[in-house]
Amino acid sequence: QVQLVESGGGSVQAGGSLRLSCAASGYTYRSNCMGWLRQAPGKEREAVAAIYTSGGSTHYAHSVIGRFTISQDNAKNTVYLQMNNLKPEDTAMYYCAAASGGFCYSVASYTDWGQGTQVTVSS
Repeated sequence: QVQLVESGGGSVQAGGSLRLSCAASGYTYRSNCMGWLRQAPGKEREAVAAIYTSGGSTHYAHSVIGRFTISQDNAKNTVYLQMNNLKPEDTAMYYCAAASGGFCYSVASYTDWGQGTQVTVSS
């Protein structure tokens, strides 16, 4: 099992930036990818960004391409999500999650989840 702790959420105005961090511990070596997923009220959870732990390849949802960047610091077992030019539609609870198989862009692949951090973007 992998333990995940997110931080960095908050409230910003449209056009602003936030950086989310996710500290991982436990059986992190079993994870083939780490992802940031979000869920807005009344909507399904979606994969926003993911990074393959070996090699560093990334995947992004179409709605965040060019605005969000996922990165990892293997020495610190930490994954980051830099979010720029935030829009009101980015408002959601953001979760860090780890997958030990499957496709990194699929919500169903993720088996370990953090508690979530709220991001609110006002217009």
